[in-house]
Amino acid sequence: MSTASQSVITASDRGVLTITLNRPKANAFNTEMSEAAQAAFKSAERDRAVRCVLLTGSGGFFSAGQDVTEVKDEQDFSFRRHLQRTYHPLVLQIRRLEKPVLAALNGPVAGAALGIALACDLRIAADTARLVVGFIGIGLAPDSAVSLLLPAMIGLGRATEHIFTNRPISAAEALSMGLVNRVVPAAELPERASEWAQELANGPLGAIGLSKRALNKAILGQLEQVLDYEAHLQDIAGRGAEHQEGLKAFLEKRPRRFSDYS
Repeated sequence: MSTASQSVITASDRGVLTITLNRPKANAFNTEMSEAAQAAFKSAERDRAVRCVLLTGSGGFFSAGQDVTEVKDEQDFSFRRHLQRTYHPLVLQIRRLEKPVLAALNGPVAGAALGIALACDLRIAADTARLVVGFIGIGLAPDSAVSLLLPAMIGLGRATEHIFTNRPISAAEALSMGLVNRVVPAAELPERASEWAQELANGPLGAIGLSKRALNKAILGQLEQVLDYEAHLQDIAGRGAEHQEGLKAFLEKRPRRFSDYS
């Protein structure tokens, strides 16, 4: 069984709910897609037939993160309100869902989408996938729990380097760091991800849910507070000249001149 909205496609098969981000070409999030993804995870929570969620993207991207044109076009845009409406609920839904959530990274993943991918319990990546923190490139600080999840997985030093430099992480690097659990040839990703999701769906769901609670308590006990503080900092960054320069340079496809604003 499958259903589709303009930007999110869901399909159920043998206990696995596949949620596909679908805003070509880069599957960048706007508010509509964020809300559709939240609705899909709410359905996964309520439906007893769903025993595992598989999250992926359509085409050649997992997701490029936030659609910056939505930010540019809205008057008096508040990053804090936007995050509270979009990515905060989605990250919390993924972590609180007492069912396994597997992300299949079929291509580039950046910005807020990186936070969503890292919030998933497990990640399998195509060998062509790339992970980019992304925020610093448009003069912003990390949000969507990236400031918590990234250092929790790869350590503070390496996380700081990738936050400050925006250097892409290849699938092979991500595997060596522990950011992803498995890397497979791109052509094999749909089949291999589906097989793993089915294996998870056939597992002891109650014990998996309790294990997820334990991991949340042990490692991510401050998740809500971190999301709130990220939103506070992002409001500060979003009002700054560096963000205006970064956003303008991104849209004009030219080098950033941040030194002019420091």
